[in-house]
Amino acid sequence: MAEAEGSGSEDRKPKSDEAHSAFTAPPGMAPEVPEEDQPTSEFSVPEGLAAHPAEPEGSAFATPHTYSAQHSPSAYTPGQGFPVARMSQSPWQDRMRTMLRMPVDVRPGPEPVQRLTEAGPAVGRVLDLTLRIGELLLAGGEGAEDVEAAMFAVARSYGLDRCEPTVTFTMLSITHQPSLVDDPVSANRTVRRRGTDYNRLAAVFRLVDDISAPEIDISLEEAYRRLAEIRRNRHPYPGWMLTTAAGLLAGAASTLVGGGVLVFFAAAIGAILGDRLAWLCAGRGLPEFYQFVVAAMPPAAIGVALKLAEIDVKASAVITGGLFALLPGRALVAAVQDGLTGFYITASARLLEVMYLFIGIIMGVLVVLYIGLQLGASPNPDEVLLITQRPLIQIAASMVLVFTFAVLLQQERSTVLIVTLNGAVAWVTFGALHYAGGIPPVPSTAIAAGLVGLFGQLFSRYRFASALPYTTAAIGPLLPGSATYYGLLLIAENRLNEGVGSLVNAAAIALAIAIGVNLGSETSRLFMRIPGAASAATRRAAKRTRGF
Repeated sequence: MAEAEGSGSEDRKPKSDEAHSAFTAPPGMAPEVPEEDQPTSEFSVPEGLAAHPAEPEGSAFATPHTYSAQHSPSAYTPGQGFPVARMSQSPWQDRMRTMLRMPVDVRPGPEPVQRLTEAGPAVGRVLDLTLRIGELLLAGGEGAEDVEAAMFAVARSYGLDRCEPTVTFTMLSITHQPSLVDDPVSANRTVRRRGTDYNRLAAVFRLVDDISAPEIDISLEEAYRRLAEIRRNRHPYPGWMLTTAAGLLAGAASTLVGGGVLVFFAAAIGAILGDRLAWLCAGRGLPEFYQFVVAAMPPAAIGVALKLAEIDVKASAVITGGLFALLPGRALVAAVQDGLTGFYITASARLLEVMYLFIGIIMGVLVVLYIGLQLGASPNPDEVLLITQRPLIQIAASMVLVFTFAVLLQQERSTVLIVTLNGAVAWVTFGALHYAGGIPPVPSTAIAAGLVGLFGQLFSRYRFASALPYTTAAIGPLLPGSATYYGLLLIAENRLNEGVGSLVNAAAIALAIAIGVNLGSETSRLFMRIPGAASAATRRAAKRTRGF
């Protein structure tokens, strides 16, 4: 500081001759009158009164010493002239989404949350940390918009405000622009492995929340240490428990569509065998497509075997229960969410993934059904549509289905009960609308899924966490397992038109689930007000293209 003041005094422009007082003697000439008789200025400090020390001269662009970023005014004016209120009291997801949709030149000024060194933020390390956090979120199934918001929150908390994160299905990139005249710094990272672990996803959200909180001081070293712990974190449930959960899920789904006790155990055994075969294929390095083909075969084979043995049970419920355990509802919801929020490239890639997995399930079931028809098994297609209404049993089965689905998603134990209740509400709503009210299945499913999204978003906001652990498992009872099996059975019997129509109906139900979940989430954001945050602090959406 002293060197800066010294250099400033040396570079100061010397006074010109015209700047000297008229009463000052020229250089080299002694004054003719005594010093005490010289006239003084009327603005001079009287004798006996202490003068204030002069402030050191500084730059006109320096921040005033009376200014504090934490006590700054509660509003700022962007280039358009509209005041936008401070958003510091809303969740970091909402604040980051809002600023990401703003142009760079009208974003709020940087207010680094974490303590920085005198040399400023370490740009390379901050960008690397941001990409690693985004990789874990995207690999865990988080939507592209939430991944971008998390990346922007981390970069901004460490002082990099002029950042632009970009998320696609397999690539993450971020660009930092230090100033208008400096070269931008870019970094990217490829997501090669994906895994469903909502326990790890929740831990990453807590890390981002702590980094973006002003009252918590987390250095870069501490953030890296916590991120390494998250990566090394073991799954909350052992492998045998996951296999058992897959069997219970299939058994509960078979009970949901009208199966009895024998059907429950048959579906559970088929799902367990399919799960073990899929793990075996994964260990041999086979792609995920073939894993789904193999996993769909054992439940279908047991259903065909029961039909060949002429056992008086609902064999179609066994196959339907196995389909419930395989339908990629999580990927479908994420795909539709990305499409509705404007991430069309990521949404297209996710939908293509869903299509491949769905075709794998179709191939596995069709092969077994065709072999069964050649051996003389004659399943009754109409049996699939005759679902016995047992409200209490179906509600209990839906809760077991959601509970086991949450275990398969590796959720935290504290969220399993909440998502189970959320799934029960969804099934009760669907049953009341479809079975009691006579409303078609597509709108009934959309309304029930909307409640799932609404309650899931409220739970996530209450706990400042991701909404996926509160919504994904809850949509399990709504998945179109019956419509899918009915279409496959008709195709196996060479009734292509009816079979394709049933598969289209299943796809419509699946899209209704995804759109309903997203609409429920957006409804909670639209009508819920955060105390202290203004209504203008919302993200900006894309406008209609009007056909061009």
